[in-house]
Amino acid sequence: MNHPNQQLIEHFYTCFKHKDYKGMQACYADNAVFSDPVFQNLNAEQVRAMWEMLLSRAKDFNIEFSEVSADDGHGKAHWDAYYVFSSTGRHVVNRIEASFELADGKIVKHTDKFNFYVWARQALGFSGWLLGWTGYLHQKVREQAMDNLNRFMANK
Repeated sequence: MNHPNQQLIEHFYTCFKHKDYKGMQACYADNAVFSDPVFQNLNAEQVRAMWEMLLSRAKDFNIEFSEVSADDGHGKAHWDAYYVFSSTGRHVVNRIEASFELADGKIVKHTDKFNFYVWARQALGFSGWLLGWTGYLHQKVREQAMDNLNRFMANK
């Protein structure tokens, strides 16, 4: 039988695969934090809203997850996201390494890592290819993503 924290992570990604953002949200502790190359230092309310926003807007979306492991305090997983980036209509395959800090059967810290330049080339096309390696484009994408999240949360 798998460790309960491994089961938690597997449940999280199974919910993700089925676009069950409520199931994903329930996996986070009330003091949880989330970061990835686009969304940084989100609190629990923000990360819950982020998954709802992303899944409610997702087009041609699917994920596959593997290499899930966990112990009493930490976990990790690999996941691949397949979707159409809504701003450009371009197809994206994003390969992500996730790490977790876990306590009391909940996620308290979730960090996703992926190659921003690879993502930008797929999602943004020529401008991503040309500028995806720059801090300028990275910051613009972060700002736009946070603006979208703040508007989504304000309209809930």
